[in-house]
Amino acid sequence: MDVKHPIGQLQVPEKVTIENIQGWLKEIATYTVRLWETVGSLSDEELEKTYREGAWTVRQLVHHIADSQLNMYQRLKLALTDDNPTIPAFNEEEWAIQPDTKLPVECSIKMLEGINARVVSLGQTLTEEQLNRVFTHQINGEVPVSAKIAKLAWHEEHHLAHIKIALSE
Repeated sequence: MDVKHPIGQLQVPEKVTIENIQGWLKEIATYTVRLWETVGSLSDEELEKTYREGAWTVRQLVHHIADSQLNMYQRLKLALTDDNPTIPAFNEEEWAIQPDTKLPVECSIKMLEGINARVVSLGQTLTEEQLNRVFTHQINGEVPVSAKIAKLAWHEEHHLAHIKIALSE
């Protein structure tokens, strides 16, 4: 198994269907329950475990998931409301070491519950036209709404796999 990409890299079909979107939204809708089950009763010592040398701790991963999903949700909304907005990248490494990442993981899981509920609610109403709307990421270039929904689902599963690897060590 590739520990860096334990579920593989993000794969977005060339032609995204409503069925693809519904599948990704289903994953997003159930994610925080699965995350709670995995980290909800961990000790501080367990929250400091990593999945590989030099990687973020379980605690940092949980906070990163919330930070990143928040940024991706904002990008999704901007793509739906603005005409191909240009979106800056965020420095994930610097965000991961800010003082708020010492907070209990419950803070970020609660934040994720709200973000994911909003993503699912929004995603269930998207039209074909809206799925094809785009934003331009300052590093990654043009990104359609459909690919952003795929990444929202993949990203959470990607890091849940990292957390499970860390806890199995």
